[in-house]
Amino acid sequence: MNTPTQTPSSAPANTQRRYIREPARRAFAAEVREIRLTFKDGEDEKSPVYVMLPSGIRCNRLFFCGQMIRKELKGDENAFYSVRVQDPTGIFFVNAGSYQPEAKQQISRIDESAWVAVVGKAQARDTPDGATFVSIRAETVTEIDEDTYRKWVDETAGQTLDRADAFGETEDSKKAREFYANDPETYRQMALHALQRITF
Repeated sequence: MNTPTQTPSSAPANTQRRYIREPARRAFAAEVREIRLTFKDGEDEKSPVYVMLPSGIRCNRLFFCGQMIRKELKGDENAFYSVRVQDPTGIFFVNAGSYQPEAKQQISRIDESAWVAVVGKAQARDTPDGATFVSIRAETVTEIDEDTYRKWVDETAGQTLDRADAFGETEDSKKAREFYANDPETYRQMALHALQRITF
């Protein structure tokens, strides 16, 4: 008699799914700097940690492009790069140290003022004066051309507008509305402003 194979075959698939990387979300700097809500999805130590984008979607990793306007190597024994990347709406604060060797090496080879694409994780921490500082712990930093940057702006504006249109209709956006008490029109205007700053 043939025995059912559904349970054994599904177990490895479920295990494998747990280790698939979360998609990197696109967001503008002006939205990223407003991040305040961080939460963990699950109870075990390997459960992913998310930030909630104010426009209403959870985010484990970010993908953004811009111009590297500052690059500094800081520290002695545990040296790390502190980088600022500018898009049409503001500045991303990026860092890469000994725990991000690939990104650190990539940054070392890129000249200040170059256009770059960054994938990394957002971290929000409280400052002594009661404010919140949001930085990006880089996973990869790649030099790009200006045309690629402009395409990123166009695509990110589109995704930001989509999130604004769906605001209040998804579980994530309901959670964002409850926590941030924000207006989706803010993100529509942000996307349109970004598009106005570039010329195709």
